[in-house]
Amino acid sequence: MRFLGLKKIDLYIIKKFLGTYFFAIAIIISIAIVFDLAEKVEDFLEKSAPFNEIVFDYYLNWIPYFANLFSSLFTFIAVIFFTSKMAYNTEIIAILSSGVSFRRMMYPYFIAAFVIALFSFLLMAYIIPPANVIRKDFEYKYIKNPIRNTDKDIHRQIEPGLFIYMKSYNTTNDVGYKFSMERFENGVLKSKLISDYVKWDSTISKWTIRNYYIRDIDSLSEKITTGSKIDTALNMLPEEFKRMQNFTETMNLRELNEYIDQQYMQGADNVVELLIDKYGRFAYPFSTFILTLIGVALSSRKARGGIGMHIGFGLALSFSYILFMRFTAMFAISGSLNALFAVWLPNIIYTIIGVFLYRLAPK
Repeated sequence: MRFLGLKKIDLYIIKKFLGTYFFAIAIIISIAIVFDLAEKVEDFLEKSAPFNEIVFDYYLNWIPYFANLFSSLFTFIAVIFFTSKMAYNTEIIAILSSGVSFRRMMYPYFIAAFVIALFSFLLMAYIIPPANVIRKDFEYKYIKNPIRNTDKDIHRQIEPGLFIYMKSYNTTNDVGYKFSMERFENGVLKSKLISDYVKWDSTISKWTIRNYYIRDIDSLSEKITTGSKIDTALNMLPEEFKRMQNFTETMNLRELNEYIDQQYMQGADNVVELLIDKYGRFAYPFSTFILTLIGVALSSRKARGGIGMHIGFGLALSFSYILFMRFTAMFAISGSLNALFAVWLPNIIYTIIGVFLYRLAPK
């Protein structure tokens, strides 16, 4: 077998790696489905969810989401498990003694890691989003209402030079409280409206502004207008405030980029969270290579504690990696870190750890 320069030992390692990975994923998904079904069976029975929708609309679309969620963790477990077993059976020693360098031995590991990383990226970018649309529709219908009831402190540019603000917005009644609207021309305030609340009128497809106060400013003169009710067409719809929780999970990469551009234009305050989601779709699959490097470096030496010691130490390291990813994301949301740097910082740090462990590995 000379494809990509692969030898029989390379195919053996790739087969072991991918076989262990997909077997571990299949086992944990099976267990997770049993627990999830036990938790939600009352909801299914109470709302008479059809069996075919439970299987094909919910669980069939839930499986890729769950599999990708734990992909990196099970990559690490797979590497630790079968490499430790090879080391325990002195297979690693035999490979190195035959003249194969430790660096060359990493080659099939990274080919398998590339397959898993590509698989994870395609899932996150293109397969999981449309699957999540169907899954979340099912959840909305039979399990829970994933739509937020209220939003608070909404600042938005609805068109160039026109900004709106609402203290809060109730998605049940389509009412925005403490509503104000400002119009600027060349950076100069020209008009400002303040009202008690604004409500969507579905019969005329317009917004009704109640108890309003308008200041029209023209150089040094100012005109004030008040009233109890006015109907107006604004470049916003109630659906924009009825986003599902974690709604970006239903967007593929192109749709997410377009939505980020739209939010930039509107001056929304959730852009950082969107950027974290976007960059994470690249950084998360890349972590497969890092965890593979660390896993091989840790488990290629025969340890006195056996495979259990390798798995225990490996799990602690992988969980610290996942925790660190969440930690840096929170710093980015708070504004302390750049979103791109925050997403990739765990990969940078754990790459350094991986290189250090690689240098300590038996050669």
